[in-house]
Amino acid sequence: MADLLQHVEQSIQSRRLLKRSQKVLVAVSGGLDSMTLLHALHALSAKHRWRLTLAHFNHQLRGRSSNADEQLVRKTAVALKLPVVVGHANVRKFAQKSGLSIEMGARKLRHDFFVRAAKERGIRVVALAHHADDQVELFFLRVLRGAGGEGLAGMKWRSPSPVNRGISLVRPLLDVTKDELRDFARKNKIHFHEDKTNAQLSAPRNRIRNELLPLLRRKYQPALAKTVLRLMEIIGEEADTIGELAGRWLKETGRDGSPGRPRTPRRGVPTFEELSVAVQRRVLQLQLVFLNVVPDFDLVEGLRQSAHSPISIGSELSALREANGVVRLKLAPLIEFNSNKLAVNLTGRAGETVFGGMRIRWHLDTGGKFSLPDWQKAREFFNADKIGNKITLRHWRAGDRFQPIGFKSAAKLQDLFTNAKIPRLRRHGLIVAEAAHGEIFWVEGLRMGELFKLTPQTERRLIWSWHPSSNKRP
Repeated sequence: MADLLQHVEQSIQSRRLLKRSQKVLVAVSGGLDSMTLLHALHALSAKHRWRLTLAHFNHQLRGRSSNADEQLVRKTAVALKLPVVVGHANVRKFAQKSGLSIEMGARKLRHDFFVRAAKERGIRVVALAHHADDQVELFFLRVLRGAGGEGLAGMKWRSPSPVNRGISLVRPLLDVTKDELRDFARKNKIHFHEDKTNAQLSAPRNRIRNELLPLLRRKYQPALAKTVLRLMEIIGEEADTIGELAGRWLKETGRDGSPGRPRTPRRGVPTFEELSVAVQRRVLQLQLVFLNVVPDFDLVEGLRQSAHSPISIGSELSALREANGVVRLKLAPLIEFNSNKLAVNLTGRAGETVFGGMRIRWHLDTGGKFSLPDWQKAREFFNADKIGNKITLRHWRAGDRFQPIGFKSAAKLQDLFTNAKIPRLRRHGLIVAEAAHGEIFWVEGLRMGELFKLTPQTERRLIWSWHPSSNKRP
């Protein structure tokens, strides 16, 4: 007990997480992590005169188990002679109504509760029980999602609440492993509840925790937590430095959102083009955040690589970067749907046609037992019998739906174009191919249709290829 307490105390003091005699709201779920944090802070509170209040949020997701967690927290508060505040919400119903995942819905309601409870009691700090294993899991989760330096740096020891920046979140256990917490709880007979949903492999984070990390520790790096935490610290410091450089450049050039028009940079301040690539990206990212636009990598990179080229960020909005580095939002011009179309008969063994500035060739194979073809650019293979002999070439129309290969159901073409980052101006010129019965089997720029793919039962194969014709595209 003394070793872990000493370690936690040192972390709190060296990182200035808590002041002497400070009021602290301790988030306690009833699980191992938070119950250990609570007992550690309680053991240290006499020395530092911290005034602790327990905060428990009942998500109502696990029926009796959720209620049992609440009762455990209440009983612990009585045993430790500490005040407790409890919140309740139907997370599942809230998530469905808000269009959020269960995890994100729970997080929002939980943080809303923490801020509300803290403000009502004049508390400015909430202590959370995130630990080293949480950091490692978050690192790999964000690696798989393609996060940048800020994301890979993980959680900070101290950060503002996502709900109210006047409330600080502190994480005194951020370099303590789960095994160390479990050992502390066992030696000190700390009662806690195991959340059985942590073992379910349906959630990506649980698969990382229960499948990927054990494999990496067993086969590649036994000291995985140590190496990853060190890497996260390095990445975090570098990301902070890049952020400071980007923020300074924006301030020096009057592009940080402060009143007044952007001014000509003073002598010695580099132009946007002279900035390093990393700082350029952060400059654009910070401006997009200020404009309430999600700064995903493709958008940032598109803006960085090309000035004055609008990039669609919605059905009616586009973003562009001026040569001086300023990001502007523009209303997209109203574009009429192209009503041109062409009926094509797939007769004979081969043929070709030109439509919408594209030359399309087709070839029919018969005999069945087709092997999986090698991928080639601008070429697809379809089940000819499902397409039929009469097709229609046309352009995108309002309400069009398409089921790309691998999708379980059809989706709006507009949504697919948005997800594929296809600029709004270009969408109306793309070609759509309808099968004989009216279903879309091919969309230029997207994957082939799921319902028309080759199967072992395919008897006739349609080889479909395309390339720009000499004619200009509309």
